[in-house]
Amino acid sequence: MNQSALLRPDWTPATVVLMVLGFMVFWPLGLAMLAYIMFGDKFQTFKREANRKADDAFAWCRSSRYQGSTSATGNVAFDDWRKAELDRLDEERRRLDEMRAEFDAYGRELRRAKDQEEFDRFMRDRQQVKSADQGIAPMGNSGN
Repeated sequence: MNQSALLRPDWTPATVVLMVLGFMVFWPLGLAMLAYIMFGDKFQTFKREANRKADDAFAWCRSSRYQGSTSATGNVAFDDWRKAELDRLDEERRRLDEMRAEFDAYGRELRRAKDQEEFDRFMRDRQQVKSADQGIAPMGNSGN
């Protein structure tokens, strides 16, 4: 949303009216609107920064867990087996993600086909009603 939005954290007529109405209806609503007007920009910055830090932390956890940066056990055979298993699991995860993407595309195509069929049926019915109103026999399938 852009900065010219009607409801933004600033002293606009809409926010002032909502604040006054909030105080009239239930005072915590008015107080919440006042906090939004005064600190809304800081909340957005805080949320954006918190999300960035959380994403960085999760990315670090994922990279350290799956890239083998965890401490080695000292047993070369076990470490090799563990690396091979983690690689196999990563490959399986990639394969499942591809399958999920294919299924999502299939579902979208089914919905599109169903929507197209419903639209075509609507247009046929509409044409038949229009033709019947004009006293003209409908063209096309007369059995439907």
